[in-house]
Amino acid sequence: MKEVRKTFIALITEATETGARQSKACAIVGVSSKTYQRWCHAKSHDDGRQSAQHVPHNQLSELERKQIVKIANSPEYQHLSPNQIVPKLADKGLYIASESSFYRVLRQEGQLKHRQKAKPANPPKKPTPLVATGPNQIYSWDITYLPTLVKGVFFYLYLVMDIYSRKIVGWQVYAEESSALAADLMTDICRCEGVSPHQVTLHSDNGSPMKGATMLATLQQLGVIPSFSRPSVSNDNPYSESLFRTLKYRPEYPEKPFADLAAARQWVEGFVQWYNHDHQHSAISFVTPQQRHTGEDVAILQQRKEVYQQARINHPERWSGDIRQWNRIEKVYLNPEKSKDSDDINQAA
Repeated sequence: MKEVRKTFIALITEATETGARQSKACAIVGVSSKTYQRWCHAKSHDDGRQSAQHVPHNQLSELERKQIVKIANSPEYQHLSPNQIVPKLADKGLYIASESSFYRVLRQEGQLKHRQKAKPANPPKKPTPLVATGPNQIYSWDITYLPTLVKGVFFYLYLVMDIYSRKIVGWQVYAEESSALAADLMTDICRCEGVSPHQVTLHSDNGSPMKGATMLATLQQLGVIPSFSRPSVSNDNPYSESLFRTLKYRPEYPEKPFADLAAARQWVEGFVQWYNHDHQHSAISFVTPQQRHTGEDVAILQQRKEVYQQARINHPERWSGDIRQWNRIEKVYLNPEKSKDSDDINQAA
């Protein structure tokens, strides 16, 4: 092909030097003017197109490919990976191909499988997507550390929230992490919220208080359905993580450690009061968690819509489009599928 390109270059150059138009001369030999110009300016006359198909000069022959497959399937090597086969061959003074070539050939032959007797690693599956259409359907809970005056010693804040309304439905501060303490807290929440059996799903991470025998037995007795994140994946429990960030970045969060349990509980009580009753949450159309939990947000959002409509009637020149959409968020998703419409997925923050 290089000799053909050299011939084309010579013919086109000769034609243009005798007065022919370059585009016409190129058209006669079947190449474009840009291709001719690129060939002329290139240091070599190789085909520089990115889409050009070339056969690698070092491509394995069919015999070598068959040899790789035969060796990989032999009784001596059939339980080993290419990373182990190649060094063993080298110890015998043999070099057939590199590890990457072994992998590539086995993949093309459909034989790149787990080759040992031990079961292959099974990555944890993402939790089942859940959707809440009303309060007291899906709870999320977690435990966070609160610093004490003793370095390395902490108090533990147990916090349970309803992901639909974002309301903190239960909390407590203890001096230890315990499955039994978590079970007591969940029992109190179900009694205060009037939760019926099989009404609520409780989502959490994989900590020992969450999966302890006492906690699981209590959930079964209460009829609460447990749901767990994947190990070491905080994104599977975004609502609790976001709530803890809000808590610890409050301007009122103490700069100094808590002196005792009473001080920690007093501060958390004030935070919960503010969060539930005063905080207008951006993910639920700027109503408070308590208003959404009780259904008051329906009338509040309708009133806002009417105020905006009247404002546009009074001063239409100030509006270039529709009014702000004070729509009620009807569904809240936990760990939704990626294919789900992003407009229907609420952020946890």
